[in-house]
Amino acid sequence: MNSVDTGPQDSPTETNKGTFSKQGKTNNELFALNNFHQVHKGEKDEHPYKCKICLKSFSYSSSFTSHLHKHNLECPHKCKSCGKSFNHPYTLKSHVRIHNGERPYKCTSCGNSFNRSSTLKLHMTIHNGERPYKCTSCEKSFNQSSTCKSHMRIHNGERPYKCISCGKCFNHSSTLARHMRIHNGERPYKCTSCEKSFNQSSNLKSHMRIHDGERPYKCTSCVKSFNHSSTLKSHMRIHNGERPYKCTSCVKSFNHSSTLKSHMRIHNGERPYKCTSCVKSFNHSSTLARHMRIHKGEHPYKCTSCGNSFNRSSTLKLHMTIHNGERPYKCTSCGNSFNRSSTLKLHLTIHNGERPYKCTSCEKSFNQSSTLKSHMRIHNGERPYKCTSCGKSFNHSSTLTRHMRIHNGERPYKCTSCEKSFNRSSNLKSHMRIHNGECPYKCTSCGKSFNHSSTLARHMRIHNGERPYKCTSCEKSFNQSSNLKSHMRIHNGEHPYKCTSCEKSFNRSSNLKSHMRIHNGECPYKCTSCEKSFNQSSTLKSHMRIHNGERPYKCTSCEKSFNRSSHLTRHMRIHNDERPYKCTSCGNTFNDSSTLARHMRIHNGECPYKCTSCEKSFNQSANLTRHMRIHNDERPYKCTSCGKSFDHSSTLARHMRIHNGERPYKCTSCGKSFDRSSHLTRHMRIHNGERPLPVKNASLAMRDRCQLKCDDVFIQWNI
Repeated sequence: MNSVDTGPQDSPTETNKGTFSKQGKTNNELFALNNFHQVHKGEKDEHPYKCKICLKSFSYSSSFTSHLHKHNLECPHKCKSCGKSFNHPYTLKSHVRIHNGERPYKCTSCGNSFNRSSTLKLHMTIHNGERPYKCTSCEKSFNQSSTCKSHMRIHNGERPYKCISCGKCFNHSSTLARHMRIHNGERPYKCTSCEKSFNQSSNLKSHMRIHDGERPYKCTSCVKSFNHSSTLKSHMRIHNGERPYKCTSCVKSFNHSSTLKSHMRIHNGERPYKCTSCVKSFNHSSTLARHMRIHKGEHPYKCTSCGNSFNRSSTLKLHMTIHNGERPYKCTSCGNSFNRSSTLKLHLTIHNGERPYKCTSCEKSFNQSSTLKSHMRIHNGERPYKCTSCGKSFNHSSTLTRHMRIHNGERPYKCTSCEKSFNRSSNLKSHMRIHNGECPYKCTSCGKSFNHSSTLARHMRIHNGERPYKCTSCEKSFNQSSNLKSHMRIHNGEHPYKCTSCEKSFNRSSNLKSHMRIHNGECPYKCTSCEKSFNQSSTLKSHMRIHNGERPYKCTSCEKSFNRSSHLTRHMRIHNDERPYKCTSCGNTFNDSSTLARHMRIHNGECPYKCTSCEKSFNQSANLTRHMRIHNDERPYKCTSCGKSFDHSSTLARHMRIHNGERPYKCTSCGKSFDRSSHLTRHMRIHNGERPLPVKNASLAMRDRCQLKCDDVFIQWNI
């Protein structure tokens, strides 16, 4: 204290000293009393107490003394309740009212009460509209001189309060005080309902509205209400279209300053928020906060309807539209509605054909930047998303998410009509079309409609002949990637689908599924015209062509038509003499793999088809079927001319030649024709001099004739 020179005021006279000392006054009180006489005598110096450190001057010695406490950091007045200390007694007195709740200053207009007279005085300006402090640079006026003084710093750029930790400057001491809490971690404002604490009282006040549900700021244009005035102000810009914050680098404008600030980081590449767990950095703190939830597995936003939890509030909000069916974003062109504004925006590119994102490596263009980014990974081979369970990597995070459901068995998308659940929303959407019969995707060439766009795309390849999936080992090409994948297993011999009941393995899961029906006897596909049932839908479809006479597969070389594409394929080998299937034991070649398989049973003696009524076994299922008719006396093939019935279609076909005189088997040497292939075979021995085998080889000859007959039957049955 003694080191501080109070400056230019005159020293009291000896007479004054004697007078004052007789009254027992302190040195400061002598100055105050001297100042009192000066004021009342009309002297000009109204602030006689001057500080030599900061040059401030004061009218009263008490104010001057309190001011000196700030320089030497002296706070002699201590609170008994919390330990805080203050440099002036009236500041302590005001502080004590926080503890005892005393609010002695009451507003006569609205009834609010305050713990300081200055606060009441300031509050009264709300009622009387008094704003006496005017800015000389603009037209604004204020109800406090300090507010006006702070406002003036906007015009003159003065920022006198400097942070000693980071060097930032501020135009108000309170702003610096709040800023210092970032460095020292102080959060003095604690919520009484939960454990959260805040570094600003306004933040606590806003937070308390979460607990009490208070939303005092109502929008006059719609029914929405908000718990903060700034949120309402930002919301109002939606209605009035105001976007006051303009980007100086591009033509974009924004309705919030923080949005502009985030946008500017796109231009300057600034990503100040760094993840401490990985090397990623972000241009927004909220994005970093969301990213951190990936590392610590936090999912704080829980659905009250199904229990699913999410790491973003926006994702939960979007998820809720599944339960409530809300689709607020409607397309004005086609009437479709969507649960996301971004989905609607993307949908509109279908109508306007806009594809602004172009690939620099190929000529493709896309209607989304994210789709282009994913596409670029095809060119550069980047697959940044790795599965922690099996090591597979993917070029998109959503693909990894779907893949993880294979490991954890999660099937979150449930059908409301049946008990089925799916691991993809698109699969559920397609499935729902089974229940409602919706087939929105229509073929423009033949009129057929489909319940999925990908099915239509595959179907269109039938019309345009497109086969984009080419085999690298042979010249074959396919119209589906799955067909190429299955075909490749012919070259590499891969049979990944193994039967658990026998040792057989298959190169397609569908083949294994069909095979399992042999073991369990399941025949789920029933014919509506007869009582037959089948273990494959394709077999039922082919069977139905017997009833309706449909033979859609026509031969381009002759007039024959077939009810199966495989039959046409085999038939075409007659014209082009193709026999691609070769026996490794005898060298014979065949035009069908099944014929080769049957032929191989001659060499290995395999007879897998056993009769349940006797001990006989056969190397063909057709032979077993014919044999069973002996036991059950079944003769299903009836002649329409004479009424005779037969146990096999080929026998009926031969019999019909008696009625119609048909003799299809013609000798190329003499021109004779026969009604049976075996008769032509015997006749040919006349020309080639071949003699029947001796009696000791009769059994072998009989076996060959039977095999020839069976082959003949099989060919005719296929035809």
